[in-house]
Amino acid sequence: MRQQIFDYLVSAGFGEAAAAAILIAGTLVALALLAWIANLVARQIILAAVERLVRRTKTDWDDALAERKVFARFSHLAPALVFWAGAAMAFEEMPGLIDVVRRLAEVYMILVGLLALSAFLDAAQDIYRKFDVSRRIPIRGYIQVAKILASIAAGVIVLSLLLQKSPLVLLTGMGALTAILLLVFKDAILGLVAGIQLVANDMVRPGDWIEMRKYGADGDVMEVSLTTVKVRNWDKTVTTVPTYALISDSFRNWRGMTESGGRRIKRSISIDVDSIRHCDDEMLDRFEKVHRIRDYVRETRAKIEQNNRDAGIDGSVPVNGRRMTNIGTFRKYMEAYLRELPDVHPDMTFLVRQLQPTDRGLPIEIYLFSKDQRWVQYEAIQADIFDHFFASLEFFELRAFQLPSGHSLAASAPAGRR
Repeated sequence: MRQQIFDYLVSAGFGEAAAAAILIAGTLVALALLAWIANLVARQIILAAVERLVRRTKTDWDDALAERKVFARFSHLAPALVFWAGAAMAFEEMPGLIDVVRRLAEVYMILVGLLALSAFLDAAQDIYRKFDVSRRIPIRGYIQVAKILASIAAGVIVLSLLLQKSPLVLLTGMGALTAILLLVFKDAILGLVAGIQLVANDMVRPGDWIEMRKYGADGDVMEVSLTTVKVRNWDKTVTTVPTYALISDSFRNWRGMTESGGRRIKRSISIDVDSIRHCDDEMLDRFEKVHRIRDYVRETRAKIEQNNRDAGIDGSVPVNGRRMTNIGTFRKYMEAYLRELPDVHPDMTFLVRQLQPTDRGLPIEIYLFSKDQRWVQYEAIQADIFDHFFASLEFFELRAFQLPSGHSLAASAPAGRR
């Protein structure tokens, strides 16, 4: 058939070179038309049927493949197959041209296969995210590594086809480029090693609250990828931290707090030391009216009085024997008040203690855990507790310490200097 068309073109007045060129061009146009028809059939008939079947099934994995267009990308193989299969028949008298067309078709098929593989890996990641284990062991970094390796492999095969060299020869020749490749993919290599360590040691997961002041990160982990970790801060900004930085630098992960069922409250009131004194009978009588510490005051008061009588202590001197103090009674009141709160976790550390006195007074610290871990509610619980304690100081004849302000200094100045 090709020879008959060639002879017809020559008899029509075309030279042999022109007739050969017209024949090759016409053959390529015919192959292109067949490839277009094959692509149309693949997309409009076969792909449409596959997508209808996917919508009818009850499984989720095929939906993920369709959403990531895995089937759509495979449909692009149809025109390449037409060129590859038709080249032998279309150019049977020109083996060299057959080889060129087939190699170009194979390169196209490799690129289509690479795109389809990339979409398949994305779909696999989407399916994996639906399992609870995905929160504990993210695989985004491994997916990215797989894509990089697949791209390198595809590039080597494409070069081997175009240069007509064995892939092993190309890989051997690339040994001299190892240093350059290591430099180019430094972050990826470090990220891969860091990602393996993060997963193996369960150091960070998507959804964890981490704090890394060096990078300005303080919020929830959005994703852990091959080279970066994205953190959505509490002010809604996003901080990107290099993955390997989580291995080389220190950071705080609040997951333990979340899993414990409580959130720590650690705050103190600084008491003016000048307001601390022994309790007299009038103060103790007033303290006995407070229902939270009534029993404590009565029992301790009776016990101390009995002890002092047995020891023959002269009670006219306050420092003789044992005495109750307003600061000690206030600490017991703080404990009793906190134990009544429904928001305080009863099974975790509970402590009201004195800290080392400083030039800013005597700190009385509470160390306990709230049941509610939500930020807004947690802050409200803290505020309510200390609102009450600050307002109660006056009843125990205590004062909170604070540095003098301009107003207080002016008020204490002699009248003539104001």
